[in-house]
Amino acid sequence: MNPKKKPTFRKLGATYLKRLGTNWRRTKGRHSKLRQHHEARGFLVNPGYGSPLELRYLHPSGFKDVLVHSLKDLEKIDSKAEAIRIASSVGNKLRLQIQKKAEELKIKILNPKKIEEKKKIKEEKK
Repeated sequence: MNPKKKPTFRKLGATYLKRLGTNWRRTKGRHSKLRQHHEARGFLVNPGYGSPLELRYLHPSGFKDVLVHSLKDLEKIDSKAEAIRIASSVGNKLRLQIQKKAEELKIKILNPKKIEEKKKIKEEKK
């Protein structure tokens, strides 16, 4: 979603030592060349790489992500700007109802599940 290109921020030494992992950790060493901004040592994380305010917290599809627990939550959603993510605590029966209602209201679902197909496969196995 963010139009700016960002470098991959890697922990110092992660390119040649696999045990370190690739997650970013700030270098704290007194003589660290990465901390001193030496060329070709990598990039330090700083606010200049951040995305514009309008694009923050948006799903890559461009919609704002809204967590839904019940059918009542669907009534508050703007289908042009928001998309729903059904909570993991919701059971299959309620999930089906929410998915049908969302299709009627033309709301995008970010984590749809094909429950009906799974039921058919289980019945065929029996």
